[in-house]
Parts: sequence; structure tokens; C-alpha cells
Amino acid sequence: MRFPRFLQRHAVMVEPYLGVSSVGDVFGPAVEVRGLLEQKTRLVRSPAGEEVTSSSTLRAPLETVAPAKSRVRLPDGRRTTVIAAVRQDGGGLPVPDHLEVQLQ
Repeated sequence: MRFPRFLQRHAVMVEPYLGVSSVGDVFGPAVEVRGLLEQKTRLVRSPAGEEVTSSSTLRAPLETVAPAKSRVRLPDGRRTTVIAAVRQDGGGLPVPDHLEVQLQ
């Protein structure tokens, strides 16, 4: 089941992390991503397996591109970084498939 439009209440700007160059980190152009933003502190695991505190979680359509280390600007103007992006697939059940983007 696709992520329903009525749940896409918040708009954030995502600059996807592309890698490292000789002058530092490289990011793609900023793209508006609509989703459901939950500003709640919780403990999550980074891709490296470290326990990290997440201050917000964005639930967005599965096609969203937001790899770890991407830069994100929240609706209130605060800037943050993606800790991890985790696919949440309902496996055919009547629940929305989405990408859970964990933010610092």
C-alpha cells in the first residue's frame, strides 16, 4: 500500500549525501520531501551500529532519497542530519509502506 497523501502533512528540504571529495562531503541539490514528521527524542542505531539519539522521525514515501549523512531543513527552519533511513514495508498488509528517516 502506498504512503497516503493525507499523511504527508509536513514539508522538509533534503540535500542527499553523495559521498566525499577532496574538499569534503558532497551533497545533491535540495529537494522538497513531504511526509509525516514526529518530533520525539528516542534512541536509534546508526548504520555503523552505534546508539545515537534521534530528535525527530520523518515518515515519507518509499521513493524518497535520504541516505545517512544527508542534510535536512525542518519546517521550523532547524537544520539536522539523517542518522539512517529504514524501509518499512507492510508485506502486502493494508498498512502504508514508507521510508522512516531518523534525524539527529
